[in-house]
Amino acid sequence: MERDGPFHFEAAGQRLRAQWVGPARAHGGAQGEPCLVFLHEGLGSIGQWKGFPADLCRALGLLGLVYERLGHGGSDPLPGARPLDYLEIEGRAVLPEVLAACAIDRPILVGHSDGGSIALVYAATEPDRPRACVCLAANVFVEEETLAGIRDVVARWRAGELETRLARYHGANTRAMFHGWADAWLGPGFRDWNIEALLPRIVCPVLVIQGANDEHATVAQVAAIAAGVTGPAERWVIPACGHGPHLEARADVVARIARFLAPVLGAGGRTS
Repeated sequence: MERDGPFHFEAAGQRLRAQWVGPARAHGGAQGEPCLVFLHEGLGSIGQWKGFPADLCRALGLLGLVYERLGHGGSDPLPGARPLDYLEIEGRAVLPEVLAACAIDRPILVGHSDGGSIALVYAATEPDRPRACVCLAANVFVEEETLAGIRDVVARWRAGELETRLARYHGANTRAMFHGWADAWLGPGFRDWNIEALLPRIVCPVLVIQGANDEHATVAQVAAIAAGVTGPAERWVIPACGHGPHLEARADVVARIARFLAPVLGAGGRTS
């Protein structure tokens, strides 16, 4: 990451950790400026983006905000189990306050996995706000492949290595963060989770990216998102790629997002 290092801020009654990346702005915020907002995966943090936000911000000449949701990284710990609608809560209630606290008016949302689902919820809830939405391996419904992939992650957790690796990023939050995510997705009520009904409310341009070998979903997710939104949508399924397209094919993903955003930024944005 770049800029001045992580900082904390308050949003929706939560103390969250964040970091700015990309070119400096006079007051740290992004009012009136195009700004990328990165929404991490279900087990993610600032560090787990592995420099992708800085690469994308550099390619576009844009400011970016990377933040950690409640229970992740250096943000406040989870107060208890995650509710079944935790993704909707993040998109409808928390993300708007995050953007307000960081003075971001018209975000360009870049979400991975859970973060992609949250981006779609926000874009449906606040249709006039996002300039664009980029979804990396997002889910809008639950597939058997999704649950099988999560069970595999739980097996790795029980073996011990995954907990050690995640603890480097999440510290004291690690165990509650992991179980909050896994228990929600594998709980008996989550099999029917579905946000497809929200998609027609999304009018901003949407880019849907998924690896052909995604361990947590099939390309049915891509088809549902692209067909469901009202605004223009592009889809890209990357051959020989798994659940982390931005990590496994970083240079190609950066280039594709830059091409996708070029007309959006040219219609009123700024790239320098």
